[in-house]
Amino acid sequence: MKLRNQIIKIIVPILAILLSFLIGGILIAAIGGNPKEAFLYLLKGAFGSKANVGESFVKATPLIFTGLAATFAYRCGVFNLGAEGQFVMGAVVSVYIGTTVTGLPDALLITVSLICGAITGGLWGFIPGILKIWRGLNEMIVSIMLNYVAILFMGYLYSGPLREGSVPQTAAVTAKLMRLFGLSRMHIGIVIAVVLAGIIYYFMFYTDGGFKLRAVGLNSTAAAFNGFPVNRLMILSFVISGAIAGLGGSVELHGTQYRLMSGFGQGYGFDGVAIALIGQLNPIGTVLVAYLFAVLRTGATTMQVGTGMPTSVIDIIQALVIVFAVAGSAFVNLPKVRQFIVGASFPENPLKRKKNTPDAIEKGVGES
Repeated sequence: MKLRNQIIKIIVPILAILLSFLIGGILIAAIGGNPKEAFLYLLKGAFGSKANVGESFVKATPLIFTGLAATFAYRCGVFNLGAEGQFVMGAVVSVYIGTTVTGLPDALLITVSLICGAITGGLWGFIPGILKIWRGLNEMIVSIMLNYVAILFMGYLYSGPLREGSVPQTAAVTAKLMRLFGLSRMHIGIVIAVVLAGIIYYFMFYTDGGFKLRAVGLNSTAAAFNGFPVNRLMILSFVISGAIAGLGGSVELHGTQYRLMSGFGQGYGFDGVAIALIGQLNPIGTVLVAYLFAVLRTGATTMQVGTGMPTSVIDIIQALVIVFAVAGSAFVNLPKVRQFIVGASFPENPLKRKKNTPDAIEKGVGES
Protein backbone atom coordinates (compact mmCIF):
# COMPACT_ATOMS: atom_id res chain seq x y z
CA MET A 1 0.00 0.00 0.00
CA LYS A 2 2.82 2.40 0.81
CA LEU A 3 4.44 1.77 -2.57
CA ARG A 4 1.12 2.35 -4.32
CA ASN A 5 0.65 5.66 -2.49
CA GLN A 6 4.14 6.77 -3.50
CA ILE A 7 3.45 5.90 -7.14
CA ILE A 8 0.19 7.84 -7.07
CA LYS A 9 1.96 10.87 -5.57
CA ILE A 10 4.42 10.79 -8.47
CA ILE A 11 1.81 10.19 -11.17
CA VAL A 12 -0.54 13.02 -10.12
CA PRO A 13 1.88 15.94 -10.78
CA ILE A 14 3.17 14.31 -13.96
CA LEU A 15 -0.36 14.01 -15.33
CA ALA A 16 -1.05 17.59 -14.23
CA ILE A 17 1.96 18.83 -16.19
CA LEU A 18 1.08 16.84 -19.32
CA LEU A 19 -2.55 17.96 -19.23
CA SER A 20 -1.49 21.59 -18.73
CA PHE A 21 0.79 21.48 -21.77
CA LEU A 22 -1.98 19.84 -23.79
CA ILE A 23 -4.41 22.64 -22.95
CA GLY A 24 -1.65 25.18 -23.52
CA GLY A 25 -1.10 23.74 -26.99
CA ILE A 26 -4.81 23.99 -27.73
CA LEU A 27 -4.77 27.61 -26.57
CA ILE A 28 -1.79 28.42 -28.80
CA ALA A 29 -3.56 26.84 -31.78
CA ALA A 30 -6.75 28.76 -30.97
CA ILE A 31 -4.94 32.12 -31.23
CA GLY A 32 -3.33 31.19 -34.54
CA GLY A 33 -0.01 29.74 -33.44
CA ASN A 34 1.76 26.45 -34.03
CA PRO A 35 1.95 24.51 -30.72
CA LYS A 36 4.86 22.33 -31.85
CA GLU A 37 6.89 25.32 -32.99
CA ALA A 38 6.07 27.27 -29.83
CA PHE A 39 7.15 24.46 -27.52
CA LEU A 40 10.34 23.90 -29.54
CA TYR A 41 11.23 27.57 -29.07
CA LEU A 42 10.37 27.21 -25.38
CA LEU A 43 12.85 24.34 -25.03
CA LYS A 44 15.41 26.20 -27.11
CA GLY A 45 15.12 29.19 -24.82
CA ALA A 46 15.73 27.03 -21.76
CA PHE A 47 18.35 24.59 -23.10
CA GLY A 48 19.61 26.05 -26.38
CA SER A 49 22.90 27.37 -24.98
CA LYS A 50 25.06 27.29 -21.87
CA ALA A 51 23.84 30.73 -20.93
CA ASN A 52 20.20 29.62 -21.15
CA VAL A 53 20.85 26.48 -19.10
CA GLY A 54 22.57 28.57 -16.46
CA GLU A 55 19.72 31.10 -16.44
CA SER A 56 17.22 28.31 -15.73
CA PHE A 57 19.20 27.31 -12.65
CA VAL A 58 19.45 30.96 -11.57
CA LYS A 59 15.67 31.36 -11.74
CA ALA A 60 15.13 28.04 -9.95
CA THR A 61 17.32 28.89 -6.94
CA PRO A 62 15.00 31.31 -5.06
CA LEU A 63 11.99 29.15 -5.94
CA ILE A 64 13.65 26.13 -4.33
CA PHE A 65 14.25 28.04 -1.10
CA THR A 66 10.71 29.38 -0.77
CA GLY A 67 9.28 26.01 -1.84
CA LEU A 68 11.32 24.24 0.84
CA ALA A 69 10.17 26.81 3.40
CA ALA A 70 6.52 26.06 2.60
CA THR A 71 7.16 22.31 2.55
CA PHE A 72 8.76 22.31 5.99
CA ALA A 73 5.97 24.33 7.58
CA TYR A 74 3.10 22.43 5.97
CA ARG A 75 4.59 19.10 6.99
CA CYS A 76 4.11 20.24 10.59
CA GLY A 77 0.51 21.24 9.92
CA VAL A 78 1.02 25.01 10.01
CA PHE A 79 0.53 27.41 7.10
CA ASN A 80 3.42 29.78 6.57
CA LEU A 81 2.35 32.22 3.85
CA GLY A 82 5.03 34.69 4.89
CA ALA A 83 7.98 33.23 2.99
CA GLU A 84 8.17 36.33 0.80
CA GLY A 85 8.57 38.62 3.81
CA GLN A 86 11.12 36.29 5.38
CA PHE A 87 12.97 36.14 2.05
CA VAL A 88 13.05 39.94 1.89
CA MET A 89 14.15 40.37 5.52
CA GLY A 90 17.01 37.93 5.00
CA ALA A 91 18.16 40.03 2.05
CA VAL A 92 17.75 43.30 4.02
CA VAL A 93 20.13 42.16 6.75
CA SER A 94 22.54 40.75 4.18
CA VAL A 95 22.68 43.95 2.16
CA TYR A 96 23.43 45.91 5.32
CA ILE A 97 26.26 43.55 6.25
CA GLY A 98 27.54 43.37 2.68
CA THR A 99 27.72 47.14 2.25
CA THR A 100 28.91 48.26 5.69
CA VAL A 101 31.20 45.54 7.06
CA THR A 102 34.77 45.89 5.86
CA GLY A 103 38.06 44.16 6.50
CA LEU A 104 36.80 40.58 6.14
CA PRO A 105 37.68 38.17 3.32
CA ASP A 106 34.85 37.74 0.84
CA ALA A 107 34.27 34.08 1.76
CA LEU A 108 33.96 34.89 5.47
CA LEU A 109 31.81 37.95 4.80
CA ILE A 110 29.40 35.93 2.65
CA THR A 111 29.25 33.17 5.27
CA VAL A 112 28.41 35.66 8.02
CA SER A 113 25.86 37.36 5.78
CA LEU A 114 24.12 34.08 4.87
CA ILE A 115 23.95 33.01 8.52
CA CYS A 116 22.56 36.37 9.60
CA GLY A 117 20.03 36.29 6.75
CA ALA A 118 18.82 32.85 7.87
CA ILE A 119 18.58 33.99 11.51
CA THR A 120 16.59 37.07 10.51
CA GLY A 121 14.22 35.01 8.41
CA GLY A 122 13.77 32.64 11.34
CA LEU A 123 12.95 35.51 13.68
CA TRP A 124 10.45 36.90 11.17
CA GLY A 125 8.85 33.46 11.02
CA PHE A 126 8.79 33.26 14.82
CA ILE A 127 6.29 36.15 14.98
CA PRO A 128 3.27 34.37 13.41
CA GLY A 129 4.26 31.18 15.23
CA ILE A 130 4.25 32.69 18.71
CA LEU A 131 1.08 34.68 17.99
CA LYS A 132 -0.67 31.49 16.89
CA ILE A 133 0.35 29.59 20.03
CA TRP A 134 0.17 32.44 22.53
CA ARG A 135 -2.89 34.36 21.30
CA GLY A 136 -4.60 31.87 18.97
CA LEU A 137 -4.28 34.16 15.94
CA ASN A 138 -4.60 32.78 12.43
CA GLU A 139 -1.05 32.27 11.16
CA MET A 140 -2.05 32.70 7.51
CA ILE A 141 -3.38 36.22 8.07
CA VAL A 142 -0.48 37.25 10.31
CA SER A 143 2.19 35.90 7.95
CA ILE A 144 0.58 37.57 4.90
CA MET A 145 0.43 40.91 6.73
CA LEU A 146 4.08 40.56 7.69
CA ASN A 147 4.92 40.24 4.00
CA TYR A 148 3.69 43.79 3.47
CA VAL A 149 5.57 45.02 6.52
CA ALA A 150 8.82 43.52 5.20
CA ILE A 151 8.34 44.89 1.68
CA LEU A 152 7.49 48.38 2.94
CA PHE A 153 10.46 48.31 5.31
CA MET A 154 12.73 47.32 2.43
CA GLY A 155 11.30 50.18 0.37
CA TYR A 156 12.01 52.61 3.19
CA LEU A 157 15.63 51.44 3.34
CA TYR A 158 16.46 51.61 -0.38
CA SER A 159 14.65 54.93 -0.68
CA GLY A 160 16.13 56.42 2.50
CA PRO A 161 18.98 55.37 4.81
CA LEU A 162 20.61 52.88 2.40
CA ARG A 163 19.84 54.76 -0.81
CA GLU A 164 22.65 55.07 -3.33
CA GLY A 165 22.70 58.54 -4.84
CA SER A 166 19.56 59.66 -6.64
CA VAL A 167 18.47 56.16 -7.60
CA PRO A 168 16.01 54.36 -5.27
CA GLN A 169 18.20 51.35 -4.65
CA THR A 170 20.95 50.30 -2.27
CA ALA A 171 24.63 50.08 -3.09
CA ALA A 172 25.79 46.74 -4.47
CA VAL A 173 27.36 44.22 -2.11
CA THR A 174 31.06 43.69 -2.69
CA ALA A 175 31.15 39.98 -1.84
CA LYS A 176 29.46 37.82 -4.47
CA LEU A 177 28.79 34.10 -4.67
CA MET A 178 31.08 32.11 -6.93
CA ARG A 179 29.92 31.44 -10.48
CA LEU A 180 29.77 27.82 -11.68
CA PHE A 181 30.93 26.24 -14.95
CA GLY A 182 30.84 29.53 -16.83
CA LEU A 183 27.09 29.11 -17.32
CA SER A 184 26.00 32.73 -17.53
CA ARG A 185 24.90 33.93 -14.07
CA MET A 186 24.67 30.45 -12.51
CA HIS A 187 26.21 30.56 -9.03
CA ILE A 188 26.90 28.26 -6.13
CA GLY A 189 23.56 29.17 -4.58
CA ILE A 190 21.92 26.37 -6.58
CA VAL A 191 24.28 23.90 -4.88
CA ILE A 192 23.36 25.31 -1.47
CA ALA A 193 19.66 24.95 -2.31
CA VAL A 194 19.94 21.33 -3.52
CA VAL A 195 22.11 20.28 -0.56
CA LEU A 196 19.63 21.93 1.80
CA ALA A 197 16.80 20.00 0.14
CA GLY A 198 18.69 16.76 0.77
CA ILE A 199 19.27 17.67 4.41
CA ILE A 200 15.60 18.51 4.92
CA TYR A 201 14.53 15.27 3.24
CA TYR A 202 16.80 13.22 5.52
CA PHE A 203 15.64 15.12 8.60
CA MET A 204 11.96 14.73 7.80
CA PHE A 205 11.93 11.06 6.94
CA TYR A 206 14.89 9.51 8.76
CA THR A 207 15.18 11.25 12.15
CA ASP A 208 13.12 11.28 15.34
CA GLY A 209 12.70 15.06 15.11
CA GLY A 210 11.31 14.80 11.60
CA PHE A 211 8.93 12.04 12.66
CA LYS A 212 7.61 14.20 15.49
CA LEU A 213 7.07 17.15 13.15
CA ARG A 214 5.19 14.98 10.65
CA ALA A 215 3.16 13.41 13.45
CA VAL A 216 2.05 16.85 14.62
CA GLY A 217 1.13 17.74 11.05
CA LEU A 218 -0.94 14.59 10.59
CA ASN A 219 -2.80 14.77 13.91
CA SER A 220 -1.78 17.29 16.55
CA THR A 221 -4.29 15.92 19.08
CA ALA A 222 -2.90 12.40 18.85
CA ALA A 223 0.64 13.76 18.97
CA ALA A 224 -0.13 15.71 22.16
CA PHE A 225 -1.78 12.63 23.69
CA ASN A 226 1.44 10.70 23.06
CA GLY A 227 3.53 13.29 24.85
CA PHE A 228 4.91 15.28 21.90
CA PRO A 229 5.54 18.99 22.66
CA VAL A 230 3.10 20.18 19.99
CA ASN A 231 3.31 23.92 20.63
CA ARG A 232 7.09 23.89 20.71
CA LEU A 233 7.28 21.87 17.49
CA MET A 234 4.88 24.24 15.73
CA ILE A 235 6.93 27.27 16.69
CA LEU A 236 10.10 25.43 15.68
CA SER A 237 8.62 24.69 12.26
CA PHE A 238 7.83 28.39 11.77
CA VAL A 239 11.35 29.38 12.77
CA ILE A 240 13.07 26.82 10.54
CA SER A 241 10.73 27.59 7.65
CA GLY A 242 11.49 31.30 8.01
CA ALA A 243 15.22 30.58 8.24
CA ILE A 244 15.09 28.66 4.95
CA ALA A 245 13.34 31.57 3.23
CA GLY A 246 15.70 34.11 4.82
CA LEU A 247 18.70 32.12 3.61
CA GLY A 248 17.16 32.14 0.14
CA GLY A 249 16.89 35.94 0.20
CA SER A 250 20.51 36.25 1.22
CA VAL A 251 21.62 33.83 -1.51
CA GLU A 252 19.60 35.71 -4.12
CA LEU A 253 21.17 38.98 -3.03
CA HIS A 254 24.78 37.76 -3.11
CA GLY A 255 24.35 35.56 -6.16
CA THR A 256 22.11 37.44 -8.59
CA GLN A 257 20.67 40.83 -7.61
CA TYR A 258 23.55 42.28 -5.51
CA ARG A 259 21.35 45.17 -4.32
CA LEU A 260 17.85 45.92 -3.07
CA MET A 261 15.43 47.74 -5.33
CA SER A 262 11.75 47.81 -6.20
CA GLY A 263 10.41 44.35 -6.98
CA PHE A 264 13.07 42.37 -5.15
CA GLY A 265 11.65 39.01 -4.07
CA GLN A 266 8.23 39.77 -5.51
CA GLY A 267 6.03 36.69 -5.91
CA TYR A 268 8.55 34.16 -4.68
CA GLY A 269 6.62 33.39 -1.50
CA PHE A 270 3.33 32.39 -3.14
CA ASP A 271 5.18 30.62 -5.96
CA GLY A 272 6.92 28.61 -3.27
CA VAL A 273 3.57 27.55 -1.79
CA ALA A 274 2.36 26.36 -5.20
CA ILE A 275 5.63 24.53 -5.86
CA ALA A 276 5.47 22.79 -2.49
CA LEU A 277 1.90 21.59 -3.13
CA ILE A 278 2.69 20.33 -6.64
CA GLY A 279 5.78 18.60 -5.26
CA GLN A 280 3.52 16.73 -2.78
CA LEU A 281 5.30 18.38 0.18
CA ASN A 282 8.42 16.37 -0.63
CA PRO A 283 11.74 18.28 -0.67
CA ILE A 284 13.00 16.38 -3.73
CA GLY A 285 9.74 16.93 -5.58
CA THR A 286 9.90 20.61 -4.62
CA VAL A 287 13.32 20.96 -6.27
CA LEU A 288 12.11 19.33 -9.48
CA VAL A 289 8.94 21.43 -9.71
CA ALA A 290 10.91 24.62 -8.99
CA TYR A 291 13.24 23.76 -11.86
CA LEU A 292 10.24 23.16 -14.16
CA PHE A 293 8.85 26.59 -13.30
CA ALA A 294 12.27 28.12 -13.97
CA VAL A 295 12.50 26.40 -17.36
CA LEU A 296 9.09 27.77 -18.34
CA ARG A 297 10.08 31.29 -17.34
CA THR A 298 13.45 31.13 -19.07
CA GLY A 299 12.04 29.79 -22.32
CA ALA A 300 9.00 32.09 -22.41
CA THR A 301 10.89 35.07 -23.82
CA THR A 302 12.48 33.02 -26.62
CA MET A 303 9.08 31.58 -27.49
CA GLN A 304 7.61 35.07 -27.72
CA VAL A 305 10.44 36.34 -29.96
CA GLY A 306 10.43 33.26 -32.19
CA THR A 307 6.69 32.77 -32.64
CA GLY A 308 5.01 35.96 -31.51
CA MET A 309 3.09 34.10 -28.82
CA PRO A 310 2.61 36.21 -25.67
CA THR A 311 4.48 35.08 -22.55
CA SER A 312 1.13 35.04 -20.77
CA VAL A 313 0.59 31.63 -22.38
CA ILE A 314 3.33 30.27 -20.15
CA ASP A 315 1.73 31.91 -17.15
CA ILE A 316 -1.51 30.13 -18.04
CA ILE A 317 0.28 26.77 -18.36
CA GLN A 318 1.98 27.35 -15.01
CA ALA A 319 -1.36 28.19 -13.40
CA LEU A 320 -2.96 25.09 -14.94
CA VAL A 321 -0.21 22.91 -13.49
CA ILE A 322 -1.07 24.27 -10.05
CA VAL A 323 -4.82 23.78 -10.51
CA PHE A 324 -4.58 20.23 -11.89
CA ALA A 325 -1.98 19.11 -9.35
CA VAL A 326 -4.01 20.34 -6.39
CA ALA A 327 -7.26 19.01 -7.87
CA GLY A 328 -5.63 15.65 -8.58
CA SER A 329 -4.34 15.38 -5.01
CA ALA A 330 -7.80 16.24 -3.68
CA PHE A 331 -9.39 13.66 -5.97
CA VAL A 332 -7.17 10.76 -4.90
CA ASN A 333 -7.91 11.65 -1.26
CA LEU A 334 -11.68 11.40 -1.68
CA PRO A 335 -13.07 8.68 0.64
CA LYS A 336 -14.31 6.39 -2.15
CA VAL A 337 -11.14 6.76 -4.20
CA ARG A 338 -9.03 6.25 -1.10
CA GLN A 339 -11.06 3.19 -0.18
CA PHE A 340 -10.50 1.75 -3.64
CA ILE A 341 -6.75 2.35 -3.42
CA VAL A 342 -6.44 0.89 0.07
CA GLY A 343 -8.84 -1.98 -0.59
CA ALA A 344 -7.09 -2.98 -3.78
CA SER A 345 -3.79 -3.20 -1.94
CA PHE A 346 -4.91 -5.56 0.84
CA PRO A 347 -4.38 -9.32 0.29
CA GLU A 348 -7.17 -11.80 0.89
CA ASN A 349 -7.81 -12.61 4.53
CA PRO A 350 -5.63 -15.67 5.28
CA LEU A 351 -8.16 -16.98 7.83
CA LYS A 352 -10.89 -17.05 5.20
CA ARG A 353 -8.57 -18.74 2.73
CA LYS A 354 -7.68 -21.52 5.19
CA LYS A 355 -11.08 -21.95 6.80
CA ASN A 356 -12.36 -24.91 4.79
CA THR A 357 -9.11 -26.44 3.57
CA PRO A 358 -8.30 -30.05 4.56
CA ASP A 359 -5.23 -28.91 6.46
CA ALA A 360 -7.29 -26.48 8.50
CA ILE A 361 -9.92 -29.13 9.31
CA GLU A 362 -7.28 -31.67 10.26
CA LYS A 363 -5.50 -29.09 12.42
CA GLY A 364 -8.77 -28.16 14.13
CA VAL A 365 -9.58 -31.80 14.87
CA GLY A 366 -6.09 -32.37 16.26
CA GLU A 367 -6.34 -29.30 18.52
CA SER A 368 -9.76 -30.34 19.81
